[in-house]
Amino acid sequence: MFVLPPPPRYPAAGYPGAPGTQLIETNNTLTHPTGPENQLVVGEGTYVLRDDLHLATPPPHPSEAPVHNPNPLATTISPPSAGTKLSLVVLAPRLQSNSRLYRLDTSTSTRSQVPPSIQESPHESTSQASDSGSHSANGIAPTPLEGLHAPAFGSQNPSLAVLNGKDTKDPLKKRKPKSNIVKSNSSFVSRVIPHEALSKRLQEHNPNGLYAFANVNRALQWLDLTSPTKEEHLTKILFTKAHALCHDVNHISKAPNHIDFVMGFSTGDVIWYEPMSQKYVRINKNGVINGSAVSDIRWLPNSENLFLAVHMDGSLVVYDKEKEDALFVAENQAESGDLAAHEKEKKAALTVKKSVNSKNQKTNPVAYWKVSNSKINAFAFSPDCRHIAVVSEDGSFRIIDFLKEQLLHQYMSYYGGMLCVCWSPDGRYIVTGGQDDLVSIWSLEDSMLVARCQGHNSWVTAVQFDPWRCDERNYRIGSVGEDCRLLLWDFSVGMLHRPRAASVRQRNSVTSATLKMQRSRTEGSTTRLRSNSNLTSGSVLDEEEVVHPVEPRARTAMLPPVMAKTVDEHPLCWLGFEEDCIITSCNSGHIRTWDRPKEGAGSDDAPSTTSASASAGASNA
Repeated sequence: MFVLPPPPRYPAAGYPGAPGTQLIETNNTLTHPTGPENQLVVGEGTYVLRDDLHLATPPPHPSEAPVHNPNPLATTISPPSAGTKLSLVVLAPRLQSNSRLYRLDTSTSTRSQVPPSIQESPHESTSQASDSGSHSANGIAPTPLEGLHAPAFGSQNPSLAVLNGKDTKDPLKKRKPKSNIVKSNSSFVSRVIPHEALSKRLQEHNPNGLYAFANVNRALQWLDLTSPTKEEHLTKILFTKAHALCHDVNHISKAPNHIDFVMGFSTGDVIWYEPMSQKYVRINKNGVINGSAVSDIRWLPNSENLFLAVHMDGSLVVYDKEKEDALFVAENQAESGDLAAHEKEKKAALTVKKSVNSKNQKTNPVAYWKVSNSKINAFAFSPDCRHIAVVSEDGSFRIIDFLKEQLLHQYMSYYGGMLCVCWSPDGRYIVTGGQDDLVSIWSLEDSMLVARCQGHNSWVTAVQFDPWRCDERNYRIGSVGEDCRLLLWDFSVGMLHRPRAASVRQRNSVTSATLKMQRSRTEGSTTRLRSNSNLTSGSVLDEEEVVHPVEPRARTAMLPPVMAKTVDEHPLCWLGFEEDCIITSCNSGHIRTWDRPKEGAGSDDAPSTTSASASAGASNA
């Protein structure tokens, strides 16, 4: 009897090399590409690609059923995900270095009392050398302004001070989380893979070396970027289904044997992790305080315990790493449950659901603010530790005085959402990027849009200032986007004197009246003009709140890039500047390190705007 052979069996994901097939990788790979295509030519010299570190993409968790024949037209909402982002830290504080970065102390300078648009020649200003030793989460060294003039968050609340100061016997002893993540039986953590010689690697680590934490889908890797074997992770954590979307290192509490690290997840959970001891604590477990995904997270300036997490439902929540969670009920709703209060909350530009001055500080959250009904994409603290800049999916950009819990300014993009934001090292300018393919420069002192930077061909996903090429009148800005390109921009205060292109403002318009009033105001004045723009949508704003109308493109100065080049095959999502290099990362796990030009290869001073603009055309790729 003849029996037919069984039909051939194919893997569920198709055969290797088939369209849509993603090969599962288990080990990181390190390559060193060469050639002119791996160089960045700028006015000050040539940046050369040193390393291309590709992080292994973890396979889906076995409990997740594979998707067969996905429908490209399906409208199902996919879970939130993020590209590979880095948090950098140097454990040993460095002494004063010969860095070329000079920053202006706006609290002592006479120039800070005058809006930039009417400043005289910058030769009269005094500069102050920076300490380039410690790094922030985005790789930028803190400014001299940091922590000098702003009180600690919640310092006026006695109940919060008592709780935070409960253990003062040994101030040098760092508090660690409670649970061991390696031996954890939590369903949230799938697997932890420490390096087989982790203790030896930590002992041999250079105190001035650079550690990095990087997320790849449902995995988080701890890396030593100064090690000759940097492709070998120190620790790799695999989570069951949650994706780590953001993370940050506390640079106040760091020590040679201690790192406080927080990460926010697509499930809304937050984990406080100490990698040296492999201990962790899970905060906002199962979304007991806020159930929406965490899109960005930062430790509060000068705080060892408090961090701010922004959730995708438009909320900003301050957590204490050592407090227990409790089911959150907004205090204003608890006091008045009528419909009028709910309607007022919907219209308010900034709703304080729990104030930092609240007497109920036994459990998390410490503070809870609602600024939007749409997704918040990113935020950044100002160098003077008083303000935060928040950008949202609805195209809004807000400046909030988080010490007073007040909204000060609100701006709008030309179209589309805003995706990224950062402050200049001296705190005078804020740069945003978004879905309008533009990098926008805003002046905090003038409360206005200064310039738009046009050059990207797709969404701008990350912007940063290069603090080692900034002074009080020249600024270097970097940006990356989904067009796989890195762009560098040189911006000078002198550009503010140039006349705006095209038309003259209409007389008696809201815009001209607003700008006239803002330019004539004096320091310390609380007078503001309330805009009649429809952007307020009926909001009842305080006297110190301003919703600014969109500035027409015809009246906005446009700034060309000094360098534009495709630096990856995948959309870029993160950018960082270090004293000796530029680091970029993409959605697919490539971390590329670009060495700065060697000493003597270029000018010692920051490139002038004229010469930089002249080279823009030759640098475009």
